[in-house]
Amino acid sequence: MTRRAFLLALALIAAAPAAAAPDLSADALLRDHLWREVRLAPPERRPKVGLVLSAGSLRGTAHVGVISVLEGAGFPIDVVAGTSMGAVVGSMYSGGLTVPELWKTALAVKVDSGNNLSGRRLISLVLFDNLLSSEKTELSIRKTLGGRRFDQLKKPFACVSMDVYTGEAIIFRDGDVATAVRASMNLPGIFQPLEYRHRYLVDGGVVDYIPVDAARLLGAEWTIASITENDYTAARPKSVLDSLEQVIDIRGSFLSRAQRKQANFLIEPQVGDIGMFEAARIPEAMEKGVIAAAKKLTAAEQSLILASIPKLAPGWAAPETGR
Repeated sequence: MTRRAFLLALALIAAAPAAAAPDLSADALLRDHLWREVRLAPPERRPKVGLVLSAGSLRGTAHVGVISVLEGAGFPIDVVAGTSMGAVVGSMYSGGLTVPELWKTALAVKVDSGNNLSGRRLISLVLFDNLLSSEKTELSIRKTLGGRRFDQLKKPFACVSMDVYTGEAIIFRDGDVATAVRASMNLPGIFQPLEYRHRYLVDGGVVDYIPVDAARLLGAEWTIASITENDYTAARPKSVLDSLEQVIDIRGSFLSRAQRKQANFLIEPQVGDIGMFEAARIPEAMEKGVIAAAKKLTAAEQSLILASIPKLAPGWAAPETGR
């Protein structure tokens, strides 16, 4: 789907309610009024909202579609947390890239655009057991974000990696963004562990597939998670890399069962049949992100409204008059 087609899809989604008769019921009018209050309220008068972006290799580009719908609806997002591809998308969104810029960047992704995962390098990996480098990922993120540190981003951001020697989840909230994002998507078994801060780091999706905990550390009180899991039950590995993807996805699926319960709201683009290296299907993934978020938008707004009422209600009290 091209950028033009993407914008058309958004326009159709936005226009769809107008085509039907407007809901003028008392419940609908009250909901619209409350949503306007939540959307325009300063952070102290509503829960701090955290956007959580799961791991999921190239399927994670569906997060761009989800963000586009939330942004179009004026959904308040205060902090962002991501793992693996979720860290890539989240860092760029937190860094201030607009939806069209995110879309354009995702469309330019190729299997070897952020690393040295070329055919020649894969042969070296398989035949000579030489792990590859993910240095180009870091350079690409650094170029896009201008070498910013976490405290220089427009939204507070965190990403997760794993120490391959201890199995610990390492949550990055300070320092250099590009290095942290590289560590978060440093696929084990393919890329060399990244030595950073006395740790040897690999992809965080192995230990924190849906990093709700990272969003909570940033102060999030209500979280909305975009989840891009693989449907591993339908996959039939045909290569070493397919088998590695299968193992990682099964591990991520087991992790996400508990992590789903930690989030307040879930959006789940139907991208389970998109493989780890199917870059040609990135437009499809983003389109499915748009569709999934558009379908769940009203329910997400209602959930946040209910969570906001305790903070909004004191402002509704009539001022006391003097006797």
